[in-house]
Amino acid sequence: MTLQVDDFQQEIAAAVRNYDKFVVCVEKTPDQFVKSLRSLMGKAIDAFQKRAPGLRHGIALDRHVTIMLSETDNARPLCGIYFNLHTPFRKKSHGS
Repeated sequence: MTLQVDDFQQEIAAAVRNYDKFVVCVEKTPDQFVKSLRSLMGKAIDAFQKRAPGLRHGIALDRHVTIMLSETDNARPLCGIYFNLHTPFRKKSHGS
């Protein structure tokens, strides 16, 4: 099965709604987020389609979002879009 970014439009739309409602991000506007999400989805599809034998997932991520496509018994993989929550105010830990 050949996968396209638009095959996951429902998942992308749900992530955009949640981004608009719940995520505070000073680095990406909602329009930039959609563009980034579509790019990451393309990378996740590529990783999924080129995965090595025995591997079940294709993953793409940036600082803000992780997209995971997982093999299922169906032709269409399961799609998970996760927000990587962090704060720019967290101090980096230094070894003792």
